[in-house]
Amino acid sequence: MAVIKARDQDIAVLARLMRAEAEGEGEAGMLSAGNVMVNRVRARCLDFEDINTIERMAFQSPGGFEAVQKGYFYQSPREREIRLARRLVQGERFTPGEFDLWFFRPDGPCPEQWWGQWNSGRYKLHCFYRPIPSECPSVYNTY
Repeated sequence: MAVIKARDQDIAVLARLMRAEAEGEGEAGMLSAGNVMVNRVRARCLDFEDINTIERMAFQSPGGFEAVQKGYFYQSPREREIRLARRLVQGERFTPGEFDLWFFRPDGPCPEQWWGQWNSGRYKLHCFYRPIPSECPSVYNTY
């Protein structure tokens, strides 16, 4: 059962965004980044109260993803990324990223906090950040 609504064109957007943001970190890195993306659609809190579709999540401004401003994002998704995106839409979660709403790639170590959110871990080059449960209980809901 899907945890967010997603048509084939939504899956393609999610797949392209995962690739553009984290392809260099392999499937595990794309899945962790993709968890953040799906969580932004699921969550009804903080900067994401009105983000209820994959397209709105991908193109959120301000606060969205840099990748949508680059040509690589606009290339057709490959079957591999589509398969990964479908896994996430079906509710698979990966650590780090399982309850996170943000990630970024610092030049050095992960800051303990980023924009007031706590670091939940690092995968290769990306640091992941999650809200505390009282600020965003919906991201912690089970499906």
